[in-house]
Amino acid sequence: MTTTSDAPARTATGTPPAPDDADLVVHLLRLGDDALVLGQRLCQWITRAPTIEEDLALSNIALDLIGHARVLLTRAGRLDGTGRTEDDLAFTRSEREFTNALLTELHNGDFAVTVARQLAYTHYAVLYYEALAGCADAELAAFGARAAKEVAFHRLHADRWTLQLGRGTPESARRMRQGLERVWPYTGELFEEDDVVRRLAASGAVPSPAPLRPEWERRVTEVVTRAGLTVPAGSWRARGGRDGLHTEEFGLLVAELQSVHRRFPGGTW
Repeated sequence: MTTTSDAPARTATGTPPAPDDADLVVHLLRLGDDALVLGQRLCQWITRAPTIEEDLALSNIALDLIGHARVLLTRAGRLDGTGRTEDDLAFTRSEREFTNALLTELHNGDFAVTVARQLAYTHYAVLYYEALAGCADAELAAFGARAAKEVAFHRLHADRWTLQLGRGTPESARRMRQGLERVWPYTGELFEEDDVVRRLAASGAVPSPAPLRPEWERRVTEVVTRAGLTVPAGSWRARGGRDGLHTEEFGLLVAELQSVHRRFPGGTW
């Protein structure tokens, strides 16, 4: 529900306040890190997926996500005044400098855990990028419109596998149930709203993810219910990724991501 408090703040002239570049850089890095880290996780399925078709499907999803990360990190580098490139931001930051949501870095686990993670992320990403397509920033709006269409295919893939595993054998249903229970405490962080997001949303520069949560819950619950499963109750909620506090395995993921660049600094193809 939209209330008067959700409307953009206004200056004395009646126009929304201009967004602060520093705030926008923070937000771009968060979105870019989400896409980059999840893309890297999905790359770990290459040659290990259950079928050749899934090997290709997950590879293509990862490529889309890395493409999103490139756009977002490049824009962040242009705005932050340091002259950093997308490669600098991807390959030279320490793990504490990454601000991705913890959900995106969760270990792949078995295939059902990956499906559950994709289910949660893709439904969020479609909603957020659709909202971003209506923002005041023309460049981000164009990106949001394109990314929403691409992630919609990722969402379809996750929905189909959730249904297939949930309606499959007792063993596949058990694994899918456990996958949902594994990832669910990490979903809330996707919708957190802090001062940075509030200021950006007030200026109209980007939308806040917080109002999207009810629709996300409705859509995900519908898929999970159709699969013959239930959405986990969630007795606790993980957080910290946006502040650079990560899971135990994240250091290994960053080391893998940055290994070639660190071994051959300045190398070109």
